[in-house]
Amino acid sequence: MDLFPYLKSLVDMDKCAVVICSLEHEIIYMNPAAARRYANRGGKELLGKSLLECHNADSCEKIHKVIQWFQMSTEHNIMYTYRNEQENKDVYMVALREEKGNLIGYYEKHEYRNVETGQLYKGVEEVSAYE
Repeated sequence: MDLFPYLKSLVDMDKCAVVICSLEHEIIYMNPAAARRYANRGGKELLGKSLLECHNADSCEKIHKVIQWFQMSTEHNIMYTYRNEQENKDVYMVALREEKGNLIGYYEKHEYRNVETGQLYKGVEEVSAYE
């Protein structure tokens, strides 16, 4: 079974920004939420560019250190990297590994800590479009 369409849909439907990078820091994928979030920096035009160009020197150094940590062990797979109080969110770097456990890339994941404002499920007949 080809899982790709399912996995892509899983990431595409996420309300939080997800930016996937190669080990060379090339932005290889942005979900729609990330394209909207980074629209002022080019949105989807960032595909193929270096993530490092979007960060200051201190952040670039931290990114390199996290990649080194990911490479130290297959057990090293997620690092909490930043707290943004203004947006009430946490940001993580997550290792991407192939089936044998080799590191093939990473992604940046934003997790907002706001209380959900969408309509609570009450039954199919009562639910209009979820937004």
